Amino acid sequence: MKVLVVGNGGREHALVWKIRQSPLVKEVYCAPGNAGIAQLATCLPIETSDIVELADFAQDARVGLTVVGPELPMVLGIADEFSRRGLPIFSPTRGAAEIEGSKAFSREFMSRHKVPSPRYEVCNSLDEALACCARAPFGFPVVLKADGLAGGKGAVVAKDQAEAEATARALMTDKRFGSATAKIVIEEFLPGEEVSFLVFSDGKTVLPMVSVQDHKRVGDGDTGPNTGGMGAVSPATHLTLDAHKQVMAEVILPTIAGLEKEGRRFQGVLYAGLMITDKGPKVLEFNARFGDPEAQVILARLKSDVVPVLQGVAAGQLKDVKLEWAKEACACVVVTAAGYPEAVQTGQEIRGLEDLAGQADVAVFHAATALRDGKLVTVGGRVLGVTALGASLPAAVQRAYEATAKVAFDGMTYRKDIGGRAIARLGAAAAK
Repeated sequence: MKVLVVGNGGREHALVWKIRQSPLVKEVYCAPGNAGIAQLATCLPIETSDIVELADFAQDARVGLTVVGPELPMVLGIADEFSRRGLPIFSPTRGAAEIEGSKAFSREFMSRHKVPSPRYEVCNSLDEALACCARAPFGFPVVLKADGLAGGKGAVVAKDQAEAEATARALMTDKRFGSATAKIVIEEFLPGEEVSFLVFSDGKTVLPMVSVQDHKRVGDGDTGPNTGGMGAVSPATHLTLDAHKQVMAEVILPTIAGLEKEGRRFQGVLYAGLMITDKGPKVLEFNARFGDPEAQVILARLKSDVVPVLQGVAAGQLKDVKLEWAKEACACVVVTAAGYPEAVQTGQEIRGLEDLAGQADVAVFHAATALRDGKLVTVGGRVLGVTALGASLPAAVQRAYEATAKVAFDGMTYRKDIGGRAIARLGAAAAK
């Protein structure tokens, strides 16, 4: 079978890497891909937003399954275009993907279906947003979010009214994220610790994945602005078995059922970004796809062949699929370019990857790389995801950082505390 993967980041490299291991697959394409993906797949000069051209290629090349990584083509309706042509695709429809594509829709959907989430207000103009900031219905700090897609950077925590008003102006007047901020959502700030909860679903059957904790803030100690993700660990040590059951019963199953009821059957990966509060798990956001870097650690721990899972989701036949997971823990450290996430410097030559080639239980997933004049260089903010398995979470984190230390390029940065809180929690539990 031929498989086409859509995207060019670390998530897509991990998908290509895992799909390539399947005995069911003879050829893998990726559009547009990156320098790392090009070592495993045939990369195509087609952008992720060119959904008609992607469908044309899949049709002409007789691709047996297309797997969509990023959110933009999903929101643009790539699944709808492929389905019209009878082409198998792993992606939610445009209507189902609105659970990610619009924060306002998502919040209102959760209210309709009684999914636990923070209090919120949708603001359709700057005047409405400033009035909400002045009333402070949720107190401070408060969270302001771009309604549309903003590459994982559209949420800002404001500590007081002045910062909230300045943020509202930056979002709605200065158009920091373009049309994504035509309206914004202002919502209650929830203290606690985040966890990423991902499931496969064909619209009826739901298969949960292993738990993951992402690290969103750019700086150590969860400081600085939000990013697309600076690293991840699995398992998430603060998600108890009881909390897992609660999330499935109160968040995941009502959401899948609610989307079906509203004519938006969900087939793909549903990702609930949760805050574990003293009142139970609450949904900070929904994504309609694998997270990045969550995909890297999840797919590294997946022992099962991923292709039958993807096919089962696409065909609406997930009920007979079983998932097997590695007992080992996994950690991913995201290596970024200088200036990320604001003024990113690119074009730096990347060195040291040859020292990691062939290392057992270590994989380096490329995110923003390209070959130029025979040299591997950076072309974006999040450059690499150095991922490692270990017998325990501390062992996995140590191995990931040892591997990261072998990589170098001018201006290279990364967080030094990925997994730190999770490991501290394990230590505290062992001391009791």
